[in-house]
Amino acid sequence: MNQGPSADLLPLPLPNERTGQMVLVAMRRMAAHGIRDAHAAWLMLDLFGARFRRPLVLLRAFMLEFAQASHRPIRIAPCCSLRMTRDEGLLIDALMLACDHPGLAEDALVRLSGNPCIFEPLSAATVFSRAIGELEPARALQSGS
Repeated sequence: MNQGPSADLLPLPLPNERTGQMVLVAMRRMAAHGIRDAHAAWLMLDLFGARFRRPLVLLRAFMLEFAQASHRPIRIAPCCSLRMTRDEGLLIDALMLACDHPGLAEDALVRLSGNPCIFEPLSAATVFSRAIGELEPARALQSGS
């Protein structure tokens, strides 16, 4: 099956889990409209409920730190895209792996940024990953009751 040029531009499927999908769209919104984008904030509120503020602020910090550390442009797909760019895949990997697998997250950020010195974005990704990990069990308990 020929998928055409869009398969080259957007080679990766969206994350399987809802958290990864919502974080991806929030990142896309922040990249396109600035870190204070209201839709990105709304996505985080929808995902985490009353405890949305910490992950939102940490995602904003990561986006700022990574933008400053990167030595190359990062390809971001439009918010409505049903697939991801390779760059977005590396960003999502770094954010989701940073707490439990910091070496893999660091490798992803170094490859993506073209900068071997990515300590600030890695730190922000680690704290974000930890916050997500802490909030996920609480969400599961709330939805189960």
